[in-house]
Amino acid sequence: MHRATKIVATIGPASSTPEILLQMIRAGLDVVRLNFSHGTADDHRQRAEFVREAARQAGREVAIMADLQGPKIRVGKFENGKIMLVAGESFVLDAECELGNEQRAGLDYKDLPRDLKPGDVLLLNDGLIVLDVTRVIGSEIHTTVKIGGELSNNKGINRQGGGLSAPALTAKDMEDIRTAMSLGVDFVAVSFPKNATDMEMARQLANIAGAPYGIKPKMIAKIERAEAIPALQGILDASDGIMVARGDLAVEVGNAAVPALQKRMIRMARESNKFVITATQMMESMIYAPVPTRAEVSDVANAVLDGTDAVMLSAESAAGKYPVQTIETMAAICVEAEKSEQSELDKDFLDRTFTRIDQSIAMGALFTAFHLGAKAIVALTESGSTALWMSRHWTHVPIFALTPRVGSERAMAIYRNVTSLHLDTSSDRDTALQQALETVVSKGYASHGDMVVLTVGEPMGQAGGTNTLKIVRVGEPY
Repeated sequence: MHRATKIVATIGPASSTPEILLQMIRAGLDVVRLNFSHGTADDHRQRAEFVREAARQAGREVAIMADLQGPKIRVGKFENGKIMLVAGESFVLDAECELGNEQRAGLDYKDLPRDLKPGDVLLLNDGLIVLDVTRVIGSEIHTTVKIGGELSNNKGINRQGGGLSAPALTAKDMEDIRTAMSLGVDFVAVSFPKNATDMEMARQLANIAGAPYGIKPKMIAKIERAEAIPALQGILDASDGIMVARGDLAVEVGNAAVPALQKRMIRMARESNKFVITATQMMESMIYAPVPTRAEVSDVANAVLDGTDAVMLSAESAAGKYPVQTIETMAAICVEAEKSEQSELDKDFLDRTFTRIDQSIAMGALFTAFHLGAKAIVALTESGSTALWMSRHWTHVPIFALTPRVGSERAMAIYRNVTSLHLDTSSDRDTALQQALETVVSKGYASHGDMVVLTVGEPMGQAGGTNTLKIVRVGEPY
């Protein structure tokens, strides 16, 4: 069954063997996420090699995303590993404290006292613990515990409403970008960007690091700061895609605000011709259970109906008991949700103008395929732009993007409703079109007599050169 929505899964201790990775790819994994918050450069290098090998065995390209840690603001370590905070008691966060105890804890972000004032509310451990700031003296933040609980080493800190000044790219992130480029990753996800400048800086760092495999990664902005919301259009313009990172975002803006923000972000990304990933706790209960909750099924289905390109797994696939079953379950939910989706293609095209020839051809192909009931759209593309534009509008017609560039093939692994395939195009247009049709037919995506819409550029081999739209029936001369 054709599935339009893509699946991103984090790999970790539960999923780092070649055998499990191969099973995950066969179950429907499209993009592997390497979480640079954990593990060494060598760990990531080995995992990337395992992914490439498993993809080879599975017979399809799988993309790799490097997810940078960013300025995760955390408490330090405790003498006994953890403490218990009790509501009503006082507690001190001290930038100069080495080992914490029941009365105080250290900070890994030493500038935190400068960002705070009395009356601020701090949320620790994803909002499970709440502290009211009473006063700030030098390196010490004095608080009263509003909601208590167990606090262990290195748990995260957020300020309610956002506004912490930590830069999006830390020294560790800059080093990790170099590592990621050396691995030939296809996507780099930047944590906690506040504005377009953060994304431009990340892209510059990647350019400086160089691409030994000739693959320039797509840059993804993780939207998880309150300040990123008013700056969203600028961030979108400076990025290739965004991630709706619902964990830290919910802590900063409140859980109740996140569903509407998710819908708005997905809509804005699609209107800006950018891709979008929906992430955090999508199948959380499957870390321990072989089936998801009904609420999780609805959550994944709703993200699909919102128009997300991809849904993402974190701990479920990195450390959970059922990494393969989780992907199979997620894939089945996506397919079912897509069946009920209504196309609004005609409405999408009202009041739209297309100034570029290649974009006009892409939109023409989409419109024609939808109204003629074509079995497939086949796009011969160098950069993948044609496929991206087509994938911003939903129809039930699958898009097959054929490219000679491995980097483009992997990048398109995240685009909704796009199946990317490798094609060593000849310089003769008709030969290339014939090869493209044969490839799609041989893979079982179309058969004799089916109507197929083709797009191609002349002369061949130039990015941005798509200028031809052709309608053919498989098996008939053209």
